[in-house]
Amino acid sequence: MSFLYSIFGFLLRAIYQWVGNYGVALILLTLFARILMLPMSIRQQKSTAKMQRLQSKVRKIQQQYAGDQKKIQEETQALYSREGTNPMSMGCLPLVLQLPIIYGLIGAIYHPLKYVLDISPEHIEALTKAVAEFAEVSTKNSRIVELQIIEHIRELSGVVPADVFEKISAFDFKFLGISLGQVPNYKHPDVLWLVPILSFLTQMASSVIMFLRQKEQNPEMSKNPSMGCMTFGMPAMSLWFTFQFPVGIGIYWITSSVIAFVQMVALNSIFSPKKATTKLLVEETIQRRSREQNLKRIAAGKKSQD
Repeated sequence: MSFLYSIFGFLLRAIYQWVGNYGVALILLTLFARILMLPMSIRQQKSTAKMQRLQSKVRKIQQQYAGDQKKIQEETQALYSREGTNPMSMGCLPLVLQLPIIYGLIGAIYHPLKYVLDISPEHIEALTKAVAEFAEVSTKNSRIVELQIIEHIRELSGVVPADVFEKISAFDFKFLGISLGQVPNYKHPDVLWLVPILSFLTQMASSVIMFLRQKEQNPEMSKNPSMGCMTFGMPAMSLWFTFQFPVGIGIYWITSSVIAFVQMVALNSIFSPKKATTKLLVEETIQRRSREQNLKRIAAGKKSQD
């Protein structure tokens, strides 16, 4: 994963040097990642509109072959094939594309000295030994050693050259007064609990909106137990996830959910299923008439030759 860590460490360093706050840098990086995925979201919205247009035909197939589930599936799949659409297309792709971002951020947040501040391994090793001896901090958990060094850097003066010491001391690793390297403890309620709670609520908002849209567009599919599982499962996973990792990961998760929610509402307004369906019908009508005119010209040409 060091390759991903290096990429996101470089991006975070560039943004941090611009804004001067690591938490703000995380938010801006998340926004940038979401902007990159916007074309995919627009394509998904258009695909949703096309699926909605086909629901009347799907219901006719279900009525015609009622009781024969195999035949219903075959005819429905044939319909999708003729129309050039796939109900499962890109369904999980946005989530899958987020995984490299999450893993990259995990590495950059756990190892900010190496991947963000670009401190040499020799200096990190010296600071690791010093934080265990002078500050009496356990270094058994290698994932959080660099975070402990940042927390206790004022106690480690003289361990590394002055320029390295000042570079680390000046590093603003907090957001709204909270150190981004801390991990919320579900056994001990404190201010850090706000991160998992907000993560759960923002994820739930997006999931509920998606479920309501699905229920409106395809009532039959919304009755599927898997839909309810996805609606409440993803927010629950988000809650668990943000109790396992540093606050910085939770900040990413919350920001991503908020942006996704705003994006969903905006795209649903700009590319609403009704508008998109009407547009598709107009385009298909134009194409059908164009084909009919071409056929008439061909037929007229044959008659003139005869």
